[in-house]
Amino acid sequence: MQRAMRLLERVAEHEYGAPAKQLARETGLALPTAYHLLRTLVHEGYLRREKGLFFLGEAAERLSGSGAEQKRRSTVVDTMARWRDAIGVPVYYATYRDGEIEVMCVSDTPGTPAVEEWADFRETGHAHAIGQCLLSQLDDDARRDHLDRYPVQPLTPYTVRDGHSLLKRLERMRRMAPVTERQEYALGTVCAAIPITVGTTAATMAISLPLHQADRLLPAAQRLQNEVGRRLGSLALSISI
Repeated sequence: MQRAMRLLERVAEHEYGAPAKQLARETGLALPTAYHLLRTLVHEGYLRREKGLFFLGEAAERLSGSGAEQKRRSTVVDTMARWRDAIGVPVYYATYRDGEIEVMCVSDTPGTPAVEEWADFRETGHAHAIGQCLLSQLDDDARRDHLDRYPVQPLTPYTVRDGHSLLKRLERMRRMAPVTERQEYALGTVCAAIPITVGTTAATMAISLPLHQADRLLPAAQRLQNEVGRRLGSLALSISI
């Protein structure tokens, strides 16, 4: 296994391919051993051979892509954990893709727990700050399409009452301003979401707090927005996971 990995690493260093003899020399393997391993790697799809030269195959490229994706995810998770600890709130990251609200990552602790998803976040976007923030970034047709599929329904006495009222609220939201909601999704909880635009993808970072700490909501949201603004350039690729 280690010898095969050494061969893969060497092939990856040669953009225009390399012959078996060169790869054997560079890895310190006997030529018959190198030939055997190279044939196996070609058979498994990790390498491909063209005119006597070896290149990375589709399986190796998928493996490399998977590793890069894991690294990007790790970057987001680590950054969210730092913000969580610095601000003292649970932090959420969500996107709107293919007509659906997707909560991609949640960073919380036993001392600062996230909101329990007692009603599917995808179906209740009208009631929580994450959903309202994402919907506010869509055009009118996309919003109406979403609400046709997921009609407004009251979850608490504070939830917006109907789709018309929600659309009016979304139209009034100022671009890039934090979106807040108080007990609309869950009694005893207040939330805020920061709009983020990554290319054409609507995204958001959000926080939540228990109702008795509601006075912390806007200052915490503004601090998160400042942190996101400082890191957005370096996170732009990562948060497109």
